[in-house]
Amino acid sequence: MTEHDYEPIPGLPGLLPPGERIVWQGAPDWRVLARYAYHTRAVTAYFGVLGAWAVIAAVARGIRGPGDLSGVALTAMFGIIAVGLLRALAWGAARTSLYTLTNRRVVLRIGVAFPKCINLPLAMIGTVGLAVNPDQSGDIPLALTGERRLGFLALWPHARPWHVAAAQPMLRALPDAAHVASLIARTCLEVQPSGQVTQPVSPAAPANGFGQAVAA
Repeated sequence: MTEHDYEPIPGLPGLLPPGERIVWQGAPDWRVLARYAYHTRAVTAYFGVLGAWAVIAAVARGIRGPGDLSGVALTAMFGIIAVGLLRALAWGAARTSLYTLTNRRVVLRIGVAFPKCINLPLAMIGTVGLAVNPDQSGDIPLALTGERRLGFLALWPHARPWHVAAAQPMLRALPDAAHVASLIARTCLEVQPSGQVTQPVSPAAPANGFGQAVAA
């Protein structure tokens, strides 16, 4: 039993008001979240380099017994622990996250230790971005208009990297990111008819190379 079991509608803080309907719901893929938000591949590579260096050092000293490889064993152990912890964090973050798009707002239910629901009315979404990874998963940052400001740390890992001063909430690690970005963009257009939809710069942009899906 978790606090989310008491939600009247999964992912939402309360019942929908009259006239509002759910268009889409989804959650991060924890494996993709681990890879691109928690950088497990980079951490694995880092400890791999340390392990290789320890092996080279042991060979240079001359291996006389198992004790001479203790540095290699320790490096491997710490690497396994570090990657395991990061994967566990990613699994927890994905398990407690649910993104909801309605015909009036985007709702991010996020937070492992301190769950929260962040309501983003479609009228205050200025730009819907899109970054597609090589495996076709991707991230969707939402640039907000108006004076409302969100804290980067309160959002992370559901925040666009390197945008700390003007934090942008981001739907992360979605297997069907391109489809969802298009869906959000077109739903925003129903509220902001003056906006326009454009295609991303490239169909497979790197994780931090965001194309533009819609601009109001």
